[in-house]
Amino acid sequence: MNISSIVVQTVPKYLDEVVKSLKECEVCDYHFNDEKGRIIVTIEGESVSEELTKLRVIEELPHVIAADMQMAYSEDELDAHMEVINNADVVPKMLNDDTLDPKDIVYNGDLKKKDLEGFAKTFDDKGK
Repeated sequence: MNISSIVVQTVPKYLDEVVKSLKECEVCDYHFNDEKGRIIVTIEGESVSEELTKLRVIEELPHVIAADMQMAYSEDELDAHMEVINNADVVPKMLNDDTLDPKDIVYNGDLKKKDLEGFAKTFDDKGK
């Protein structure tokens, strides 16, 4: 089970309407808000892909300016990933390969340009 906190931002004049929509949308649990229009909710899902689907529902609610994951916890996935990490070489093999052309290295660090749903599916399928 994955659990993630989401900070939702709206304009203060729409705060009550957005809080009501969040409480009624059935994809998240509302926790609290401040007078500046920041709202804290949590979502749960069996996978990262399911959580991203729920995040998209929140992002599409009327008057939501932004909805961003802040913290995430994945009970089952964490155990599986810790096992992979614990059984892996400390230094990835490609870093010791003098024949590897740096142009062939796939960089996965820029989330701004990433297809997050595709990345999550690949992540869920490969388990790493």
